[in-house]
Amino acid sequence: MIRVIWLFLMLAWPLASAAQDVPRIKTGATRAVADGDGLELDLRLSGPAPYRLMLLDQPKRLVIDVKAAPGADAADVFDGAENFAAVRAAPFRAGWTRMVFELREPYAVRSAVMRTAAPGATGLSLRLSPVAAEDYDGATNAMSALWNLPQPTTPVLDPSRPQPLRIAIDPGHGGIDAGAVAAGLREADLMLDFAHELTEKLIRAGFEVVLTRRKDVFVGLEARMTEARASNADLLISLHADALPEGQAAGAAIFTWNSQADDRASRQLAARHDRADLVAGLDLQGTDDQIAETLMDMARADTQPRSEALAKHISAELAQAGLAMHRNPVKGAAFSVLKSPDIPSLLLELGFLTDPGDRDRLTDPGWRAQMSRAVTDGITAWLDDDAALAELRRH
Repeated sequence: MIRVIWLFLMLAWPLASAAQDVPRIKTGATRAVADGDGLELDLRLSGPAPYRLMLLDQPKRLVIDVKAAPGADAADVFDGAENFAAVRAAPFRAGWTRMVFELREPYAVRSAVMRTAAPGATGLSLRLSPVAAEDYDGATNAMSALWNLPQPTTPVLDPSRPQPLRIAIDPGHGGIDAGAVAAGLREADLMLDFAHELTEKLIRAGFEVVLTRRKDVFVGLEARMTEARASNADLLISLHADALPEGQAAGAAIFTWNSQADDRASRQLAARHDRADLVAGLDLQGTDDQIAETLMDMARADTQPRSEALAKHISAELAQAGLAMHRNPVKGAAFSVLKSPDIPSLLLELGFLTDPGDRDRLTDPGWRAQMSRAVTDGITAWLDDDAALAELRRH
């Protein structure tokens, strides 16, 4: 019996517009390295691509489906292929290639990251750790999914909400701005991965989603807000995993706009985010004159309470899911990306790359799935309350 124990899908990645844009598997550059703690598999690609992973039984094997053209070389012609009992690859679905790695012993996928940092080094990096046979089987029941799942049906919407909520998801940093970097991980890459995972969850829950960036490119802070507004977004959620001196911060935190925030760490993070635009020659400092700032504050009289309510709902769902949170999980800060006066906005710090525990969680597909589910549930709960409050405001 085939048993699927883990699935990671990124359905929202845009389709390539031309044949030369389609990534290709670089089999010859792929490598697998065994150490005392398991296996490191680095599947090289000519460019980033959507992918999913599964561990199947009888025989035990790792399956990687990637939206890329197959490699020119045989599937098992790469450094370290002998760490697997067999390796094979073949076209699977339109535009997808399936690679199958037969395992010599039971493994669990501990981390999966699409790396895009260096030219020629783009690829999917996996960490596999050995587990007992019973644990391999036990994981089967934790998360199961198949390619032939039915497409989600369009939800029946409340008449008071004739249009689905449109959410702008903003993966922080990108391009020349890598964001925080620690242990070989780039914040920009991790946030783009998570943005696609979260997008898939939100779409299945009946929401519409726009992304402020879909690949590893630089987008200025003002451009991110402009994109959200041009898309008629109802919400903006900016995703980050920042860096502070080790020991200062760990766990998820949610920020809403507060120009007077007196928390030192919050001020450090806000200043660090704005410096990213300075790197690209854009300076947001002093762009709001006193009159404009006053008008924006007046407009925020409606959106700010909604942003704060959204932050509390998401925080509650994270806590209920047992996800690691900062000791003060809901805060205010003067992040420029939160300045929009007419769109409820928040910045979600998924964790801090300077914290070893957070790094492990950010690269753990199971943890990311829990996080994206909790965020989706928080938005859903907030939307119900917000609709009720909107009705009261009308009266």
